[in-house]
Amino acid sequence: TQRKRRLPILGWALAFFILAIVAAALGFGGVAGASAGIAQILFFVFLALLVVTFVARALRGRSVM
Repeated sequence: TQRKRRLPILGWALAFFILAIVAAALGFGGVAGASAGIAQILFFVFLALLVVTFVARALRGRSVM
């Protein structure tokens, strides 16, 4: 029974290894640069939304935290 328990874990490890190989292949291409650019834009958009939310809550008289 102990041998049957280890096989699913080995399967998950193999699946994550294959996923890492695919991600590395895509990352070594040009996809990583485009993804980093999109992530940077989204960071600043959500940062602006956070500031707008804090200002709106402060104007309504509610505490921010």
